[in-house]
Amino acid sequence: MSEIMNSVNQRTQLVGENRLELLLFKLNSRQRFGINVFKVREVLQCPPLTSMPKLNKLVRGIAHIRGQTISVIDMSLATGGRKIEDLSTAFIIIAEYNSSVQGFLVGSVERIINTNWQSIMPPPKGSGRASYLTAVTQMEDELIEILDVEKILNEISPVNTDLSDDLASNLQVENKQEKIIFIADDSSVARNQIKKALSALDLNIELAKNGLEALQRLKEIAAETGEVTDRVGVLISDIEMPEMDGYTLTAEIRNTPELKNLHVILHTSLSGVFNQAMVEKVGADDFIAKFHPDELATSVKKWFGND
Repeated sequence: MSEIMNSVNQRTQLVGENRLELLLFKLNSRQRFGINVFKVREVLQCPPLTSMPKLNKLVRGIAHIRGQTISVIDMSLATGGRKIEDLSTAFIIIAEYNSSVQGFLVGSVERIINTNWQSIMPPPKGSGRASYLTAVTQMEDELIEILDVEKILNEISPVNTDLSDDLASNLQVENKQEKIIFIADDSSVARNQIKKALSALDLNIELAKNGLEALQRLKEIAAETGEVTDRVGVLISDIEMPEMDGYTLTAEIRNTPELKNLHVILHTSLSGVFNQAMVEKVGADDFIAKFHPDELATSVKKWFGND
């Protein structure tokens, strides 16, 4: 296990190259799952867990790790499976999502694989756990499943998507005309959260499930208008997405004449390991960690007023 974490610590960031590294793990079966290494703080054998009253049924207990109290979520239960019974042989993946730290209880942790977002594909329709997957990838004739952690976390503790009263009452976008907000995110939960939070702006919203889909649609809009900014006021893009990540999407936009003037906000749960230099390198206008409705709405308003 120490070798795995040493490998995590020694990795250089692969952002901007449409590449990523996945830490592979299992739950209660032979099926392998993957989590982006950038999300992982630590992997350790499951310590003693403390039960507390009124915990969500998916939370197996509280762990005290390096002076921090962390909720431990049974990832098998969370995805509709049976709970992980033998905690003495189980592991916890300590990860950071949306500016908070959680522990994910898993059956075993294996190794890290290096891959690229082009080989990460949307989940097949009709698969048993499809509602809890954001993507899948192939490795040695085996399907690796990538879980929609944002969906799981939202089921345990729903995100507040409402704007503050003061902001909502004063939030008006000038010169909005018929422009739209374009949202690219592979999580259906995240897309709906953003859409709901920005509804107060009274703007049309268009959605894409990944960076490649977003790029293709933006090029279609530009072909219709001659300049994408005639129709699109701002793009809000996740970073981790199948087929094309948000960094690569931004770089492609900046390198495409009819798209290059589009304002891009990178909106991601990659807090804590985020490299500001990479945002500047690919030419994004703003970076906002998920999920802060007021901050997101304020940024959208700023870029709409800065054509």
